[in-house]
Amino acid sequence: MISIKTPQEIEKMREACIITAGARKLAGQLIRPGITLLEIDREIKRYIESKGAKPSFLNYNGFPASACISVNEEVIHGIPSERKLENGDIVKVDVGAYYNGYHGDCAATFGVGEISSEAQRLIDITKQSFFEGIKEIREGSRVGDIGYAIQTYVENAGFSVVRDFIGHGVGENLHEEPDVPNYGRAGRGPRLYAGMTVAIEPMVCQGSARVKTLANDWTVVTVDGKLSAHYENTVAITANGVDILTEAE
Repeated sequence: MISIKTPQEIEKMREACIITAGARKLAGQLIRPGITLLEIDREIKRYIESKGAKPSFLNYNGFPASACISVNEEVIHGIPSERKLENGDIVKVDVGAYYNGYHGDCAATFGVGEISSEAQRLIDITKQSFFEGIKEIREGSRVGDIGYAIQTYVENAGFSVVRDFIGHGVGENLHEEPDVPNYGRAGRGPRLYAGMTVAIEPMVCQGSARVKTLANDWTVVTVDGKLSAHYENTVAITANGVDILTEAE
């Protein structure tokens, strides 16, 4: 069942989302050559807890860290380790915070030091595809309108959209209905109504959209070993359009 929230509930949820967005911003400030993924994860956990919140991902279905940190060909669900970031890497940081009964969820892709122009273009197209998707959000439009806009924008830029993992509703639970694919047909899928809150998260590949999950049962990588980028915000649907709760940068 799709949860419809009152304006008061959305304002409570915004508090969790502001903390989540702050954790994402902190990650971007920390990323540099030589820092380890575990160091980033520890600082994210410290930040979220300093705000009186809990990391949404920690122990979620057994996930062992506070943030998903995925490097280069890793698409999502990377487990933080002692791996050190190197100049030219691109790193995806996906974070969630649980506060006052609600979750926030957001992600971004960051360059480490000097990155290639193609890697930067991949990051930029992925981020912009989110904004292309939310242009389609209004009362009465459909989930498929969002996915179609994202897919069209990404593929016109020469990249591909991951099919195996998608966006989702978010609120009192980290994952709720409806599913929000980053691809699809306009005019299809559940209708959008004021009070719905969803996490829209394009995952875009430099090459093939095909992915696989590594033996750790978490980390998802591109099958062809090419780069991938990820961008996500939690948004609320209102009578006037869309409200980005995680304070997109």
